[in-house]
Amino acid sequence: MSDSIVEVRISGLAMDERTNSPVVLLKEAEGSRVLPIWIGESEAKAIALELAGKKFARPLTHDLLMAVIEGLHARVERVVISELKDNTFFAVILLVRETEFASIDARPSDCIALALRAKAAIFVAEELLVDEGSPVEEGRPAIPAPPLSEEQRAAELRRYLESLDPEDFGKFNP
Repeated sequence: MSDSIVEVRISGLAMDERTNSPVVLLKEAEGSRVLPIWIGESEAKAIALELAGKKFARPLTHDLLMAVIEGLHARVERVVISELKDNTFFAVILLVRETEFASIDARPSDCIALALRAKAAIFVAEELLVDEGSPVEEGRPAIPAPPLSEEQRAAELRRYLESLDPEDFGKFNP
């Protein structure tokens, strides 16, 4: 985990058309660097519902977790997206109860959904942030997108082949 962490806010939720996967975009609170994280559909819905202020009659998973935390007289102090290792982001939920602290390993998307419900701060290790609108710099880890499915790879190949000009190949000389 990095020694230097930066507070971020949710800048938006989007759908990556290439992978057909939801992406949450985190932007530093006092700057322009960002961190896109590809997440699951259910986590994207949980984040979107909380951002929209929608509540259900029965608790959803993240609401249930908040009820358990509050029932234990604890609170979410903050969440930290701490590192990227083998194309997987790692994060922790920091809980506080009186003078006790607990650090709970969790997926970043669950941390974000929980932080929204708890009105807790979201932090990111500084080395994970990239300048908005610029390519990832050499030496920095690339932000991983989920791998393409067979159908997505076939569609990309089809688009590529359709875009080829026969003149690009030159003449065949037997």
